Amino acid sequence: MNNPLKFWEHKSLDELSDAEWESLCDGCGRCCLHKLEDEDSGEVHYTDVACKLLDTNTCQCTHYKNRFEHVPDCLQVRPLDDQKLSWLPASCAYVKLARGLPLSDWHPLISGDPASVQAAGIAVGGRCFSEESVPVVEWQHHLIVWAD
Repeated sequence: MNNPLKFWEHKSLDELSDAEWESLCDGCGRCCLHKLEDEDSGEVHYTDVACKLLDTNTCQCTHYKNRFEHVPDCLQVRPLDDQKLSWLPASCAYVKLARGLPLSDWHPLISGDPASVQAAGIAVGGRCFSEESVPVVEWQHHLIVWAD
C-alpha cells in the first residue's frame, strides 16, 4: 500500500486534494517575486522585488486567502501549465514534480522542518524588497539569479 505521507510519489499533480497541493508549497516566496520577460527571447528574469503582499521577512503572503482581491494578476498556479511552469523557479515542488523529479532534501515534506527552506538559502526572506519601496522603472536594476 502507498504511504499517504508521500502522496506526491504516487499521485499526479492533477489528482492532489487542495490540502495536498498547498502542502507542496515550501513557502520560499520566489513565486511572489516580480519577473521581467525578455520580449525578444521570452526568457524570464527574476528580480529581488516582491509583491506588496509578501512579508519580506517571513515569506508569507499577508492576504493569501484573498490575494486576488488585492492583486488581480497574482499568479494562480493551479492548474499548472507550461506558461506557469516558466514563471516558477526550478526549485519549486510543482515544477519538480511536473518534470518527474524528486522533491529537494530541504523541502519541508522531506526534512520535516519548515525552517530548512531558509537554511538551504532557497527562501527569499530578508533578501528581497517590497514593490512599494522600488519604483517599477528601477526593477531592471534588481535582476537576480537565485541558486536552486
